[in-house]
Amino acid sequence: MNKPIKKYKSGSIESSIWLNEREVNGDKVEFKTISLRKSWKDDKNIWRDATINLRRNDIPKAILVLQKAQENILLDSKEEDENE
Repeated sequence: MNKPIKKYKSGSIESSIWLNEREVNGDKVEFKTISLRKSWKDDKNIWRDATINLRRNDIPKAILVLQKAQENILLDSKEEDENE
């Protein structure tokens, strides 16, 4: 079974780097992909997880949309704090 070449973990979030191979025009080409996984326990205390796979060009887009979502959450929190 294929194993990741590197893993990073913070709490219930984990990313793994995978080395992949594909044949292009008769030549073997290697490329890396990333998997992003979140784990949690459901209401029956059973471990669950969700994974998405990203290519190199997807990573900056994922970072951008996560940063924008974080900005929105933090700005909303600040506005709520100011309104109290």
